Amino acid sequence: MTAVLARMTVLIAALGVSAPAAAAQPGDVYAGKTLRVIVGLEAGGTVDTLARAFAVHLRKHIPGNPAIVIQNMPGAGGWGATNYLHERAAPDGLTILYGPWDPLGQALGDQGLRARYENFEYLGGTGDIRVNYARTDLVPGGLKTPRDIAKADNVILGALNSTDISGLLPHLALDVLGVKHKMIVGYRGGNDVFLAMQRGEVGFHSTSISTFRSRNFGFIRSGQGIGIAYLVPVDRNGGYEKSQYVTEMPAYPDLYKEIHGKLPSGPAWDALNWLTNQTGEMTYVGLAPRGTPAAAVAALRKGFAGASNDTAFIKETMTRNGVPFSYIGIERGQAIFRSLADVSPDVLRTLRASIGANH
Repeated sequence: MTAVLARMTVLIAALGVSAPAAAAQPGDVYAGKTLRVIVGLEAGGTVDTLARAFAVHLRKHIPGNPAIVIQNMPGAGGWGATNYLHERAAPDGLTILYGPWDPLGQALGDQGLRARYENFEYLGGTGDIRVNYARTDLVPGGLKTPRDIAKADNVILGALNSTDISGLLPHLALDVLGVKHKMIVGYRGGNDVFLAMQRGEVGFHSTSISTFRSRNFGFIRSGQGIGIAYLVPVDRNGGYEKSQYVTEMPAYPDLYKEIHGKLPSGPAWDALNWLTNQTGEMTYVGLAPRGTPAAAVAALRKGFAGASNDTAFIKETMTRNGVPFSYIGIERGQAIFRSLADVSPDVLRTLRASIGANH
C-alpha cells in the first residue's frame, strides 16, 4: 500500500485560487483542515477528471472551507480504495472516497470486495448516463450505423475486473443482442481501456456520456469510433424514458427493436436491466468511514449537496458535456444500497454464469 499512497496529486494551490476560504465560524469542523479525497482509479480517467472538477466546488460548500487533496489509489477496479477506506482510513472526517461503486460485487458476495456499502457513511451520489461505443472497423466495410453492430463477431471488450460496469454493461448488452464477444480484464482504468481501443486491442467499451463527448471526441469525429447506444432503465411494463440530452445514438431498447423488431426479454436482459437500474441512477458515490464524527458527516453531506447543485458546477458540466449530472440525496442513496439485498436470485444466477463465461 505504501507505493499506492505515493500516487498523490495535490490540489491545494489550485483550489485556494479558485475558491477563497471564508472566515472560519465557531463550530466549523473543517476550518484550517485538509480533506483527502481518494479516487480508486488512475489519474486522467473519467472519474479522476470529475473528482477534480467537483472538488473545486465541494470546498466552497463545506463549512470551514478545507483544503482538498485528491489521491489516486488505483487497483482491483476500485476495490482497493474501497477496502482501504473500510479497513485502514481513520474515521476522523479527513479521508473520504469519491467514485463509482460496484453493486454487483456486493450482491455476489465477491471476496475481493471486503466492505459493504451500507456500512459506510453515505455523503451524496452523482448520476450519469452510460453509453456503449465501438471501433468502426469491427465489420468489413465499417460500422455505418449503430444497428450494424449486429454484424460483428468475436468482439473484444476491455474491463478492470469481472464486475466492473465499464466491461460488464457492454458484455451484457452484446449478449442480449446476440453478438459473440470476449471480455479481457485487468486494465487499470477507463483511460487505459480507451488507449487499448485506440491501438485496436479492444473493439467495444462503455463509458459515461460526459467522457464520450470529451476524451473520446477526437476518436469519434475521426471516424475511428461510433456511439452504439446509451442505457436506460426499463420498468416492469416495458416503459422507459429517453434522454433529451443524447442525440448521437439510440437508447438501447430502441436499438434492440431496430435490430430484432421487439423489446428485449429473457434472463440476460433482466440482468442487464437490473444493473442499469442500479448504476444508471447513481453512478458515483461519496463515502466516509463508519464512525466518522456526526458533525463531520453533516458538514460533508452539506458540501456534497451544495456542490452538486452549484450553478457554476452545473454550467461547467453543461458547457463541457452537454448534459448535467444529477444529485442523489441521502435518503435515496441509502435506499439504493439497501436494495442490493432484494436482487432476484434468477438475476444473480445469470450474472454469475455470465461472469464465469468470461474467465
